[in-house]
Amino acid sequence: MPTVAEETAGSGAVLIVTPPPTPNGPLHVGHLSGPYVAGDVAARSLRAAGRTVITQCGLDVNQNYVLTRAQARGEPVTETVAHFGGLVREAFRAARIEYDILSDPATDAGYRTTIAELLDALVAAKIAHLQPTTLRACGDCARVLHHARVLGSCPTCGAGAAGGTCEGCGAFLTAATLVAARSTCCDAEPCSLEVTVPVLRLEDHREALCEFWSRAVLPPRLRRLIGTYLDAGLPDVPLAYPTDWGIAWGDDLRVDVWAEMAVANLFLPARHLDPGVGTLEGCVEAWRGVDEQWIFLGIDNAFYYAVLIPAVHLAAGLPHGPTGLVVNEFYRLSGAKFSTSRGHAIWAHEFLATEDPALVRAFVSWDRPDSYDSDFLPEAFDAFKRRYADALAGDGGVADDRLADIELTRGEHALRLDHFDPALAVRAALSAAGRRPERAARLLAPVTGTEPAEPAGR
Repeated sequence: MPTVAEETAGSGAVLIVTPPPTPNGPLHVGHLSGPYVAGDVAARSLRAAGRTVITQCGLDVNQNYVLTRAQARGEPVTETVAHFGGLVREAFRAARIEYDILSDPATDAGYRTTIAELLDALVAAKIAHLQPTTLRACGDCARVLHHARVLGSCPTCGAGAAGGTCEGCGAFLTAATLVAARSTCCDAEPCSLEVTVPVLRLEDHREALCEFWSRAVLPPRLRRLIGTYLDAGLPDVPLAYPTDWGIAWGDDLRVDVWAEMAVANLFLPARHLDPGVGTLEGCVEAWRGVDEQWIFLGIDNAFYYAVLIPAVHLAAGLPHGPTGLVVNEFYRLSGAKFSTSRGHAIWAHEFLATEDPALVRAFVSWDRPDSYDSDFLPEAFDAFKRRYADALAGDGGVADDRLADIELTRGEHALRLDHFDPALAVRAALSAAGRRPERAARLLAPVTGTEPAEPAGR
């Protein structure tokens, strides 16, 4: 069976999507080591090879983590979004990460209107179903418990988790399935709430999803995770809630942030290619300008980008799901997970203000947690800095030109998306820089961002 990449190869664009950061804190170095630098490296490498590329990201302002952070800071949520959103953009600029599409739902009224209208269209097309659903609410204040509003333990692996997905094993979780769930607003036990909401019945899309998974480029860990979803049965996922944050929809409901993401990832590339687009059919038609779609993401978002979002897109009429998903594991800081909420982090904008961005990009590519967790250690960064400087000065490396050419060929192949491995590209370039400095510099250019990227449409 041909892969999606083989079927769609042509003159259209390659779409590279990275998840929009949540502006409840700054970006940290763990974020850089995951989707963001990697996606930019891939885009620059493709453009250098002559491909048309569209890069997409944004700000995830409608996560209720933003609202809870604003409440904890004692300030209007608009101030929280403006402050941390500014720091996210500052980090992107400092890291030389460029996007053709960088959406901000807080300032884009057309985006908010169209997302709500497209959810209407999904319901009208019977892709999503309005049905009575039992949700959970805080037993004290009656807030609906989802995402940041609920904590408990994962029933699959036992790790502590919020609503959404488990960072420990990737399981999809709700307030109803969490063990010993408590509200984070009042530390109260949940109570049941009967409400009619739009629901995506993922089991209805099993066949289309299996066809997509069979052809897409997926890492082994993700294929194993998909197997657990299939074994357990694909869940019903509410696409809107009666809640206090998000895009308004229907009578007193707001679009769930991951439903928003699914619709936005359909709409935003379409609007980029056809600025007047606004219907479901128009979005699908505009996507004819996209040959391949590659998503760069952390393993904690795997359920949404490998299951929920492709299900929506395929049901809406796209002929195929993403060409591939490039998935990273967690990056740790001196043994513990980077954490915005706990302040256990090296903030990207501060780190990049004191270090050479080319060096930082090379290091997080070399130390990237691609198939297993890796650990940022200050002493490891200092050692890499010395190695990097020595290599560019021509010290050390392979013994002869033949070995240098072999290493560089391996490094160039490592930036192909079907087996993307920027760490190998960095190792190859540094080992061969003394023998083949010009070719090594070309290999390092997309990694370090030292050559200007030309975003599509300029």
